Amino acid sequence: MTECRVTIASAVGLHARPASLFVQAAAAQPVPVTIAKDGGVPVDARSILSVLGLDVRGGEEVVLSADGAEAFQALAALAAVLEVDHDA
Repeated sequence: MTECRVTIASAVGLHARPASLFVQAAAAQPVPVTIAKDGGVPVDARSILSVLGLDVRGGEEVVLSADGAEAFQALAALAAVLEVDHDA
């Protein structure tokens, strides 16, 4: 299992627009990815309802996890999406 911690850059957090961009990017990855609040229950990163249900705010940290040969690249790509302020 490969994990990556990422601080949410969007000021408002993972609301509809940044969450949608993140879910689309997760769906394009070659391996399944989960996302969780620090210490929380991981959810499928490809599910918009699950991601919105995390209620992640700007500046909060999330944990991305994936398994498989391409896990590192998948997590790096998704971290890059979260590290951009989509509210700017």
